Amino acid sequence: MRRLLPGILVCLCLGACSSGTVSSSSTQKASEEAADSRTPTKPRDPRTRAKLHTELGALYLQNGNLAVALEELTLAIVIDPDYAKAYATRGLAGFHVREMQLADQDFQRALSIDGNDPEINNNYGWFLCQVGREKEAITFFQRAIRNPLYETPERAYLNAGACYVKIGDFAAAENFVQHSLRIAPDNPQALLQMAGINYRRGYIELAKQQLSELLRKTEPSAEALWLGVRVERRLGERVAEARYGSQLRRKFPLSPETQELLRGNYE
Repeated sequence: MRRLLPGILVCLCLGACSSGTVSSSSTQKASEEAADSRTPTKPRDPRTRAKLHTELGALYLQNGNLAVALEELTLAIVIDPDYAKAYATRGLAGFHVREMQLADQDFQRALSIDGNDPEINNNYGWFLCQVGREKEAITFFQRAIRNPLYETPERAYLNAGACYVKIGDFAAAENFVQHSLRIAPDNPQALLQMAGINYRRGYIELAKQQLSELLRKTEPSAEALWLGVRVERRLGERVAEARYGSQLRRKFPLSPETQELLRGNYE
């Protein structure tokens, strides 16, 4: 479980999280609304205009168009320098273009404006965990979780669990993921994370059972197939290992997991 949830990256500004691609019609609609915000015949207040550009930037970020995402988010900040979500979303974009110092500054600016926003706290925690500052990250996940107005606390619980895995505290990781599952019992990412935790703890048969149950319900991700490779390898099941490896190479040839497989880095 080396990687955290990709689906959280644009939850800050979109109502719900999704690891899929945003449709072109969604981007087009947001683009038209943002364009309208620039039209002199349709004046809007700065916060509304900044919100539109932030949402558009988040859509471009989710689609992987980082240059345009940064342009839209910077425009949102120019329009309304006190809009916290614009800074926080630009922090996520900054992470993806590897501008870590600038990303950190954006997150801190967002929190200086609205330190109680649970999604900003969750996403800053995610960022910190990605850059090797796991212990700091836990504080921000806990802030998000403690906010009674947070509509999706299962995300922060799950991210905290993944961060504890990186620290090597598997008991704490399991506790947080179980909390997430109590809120959203069928979340495939949480179920996969539980299987990964049990694999790390040496409960290989249990990890295999959990992974098999998950794959009966959902299409396999690269991460799930890679876990399958490693589980079957540890059990000495070479046929099953090869089957998972073949699926991984065929379905996700450019994924980091496939690269690890090709290099023989199983742990």
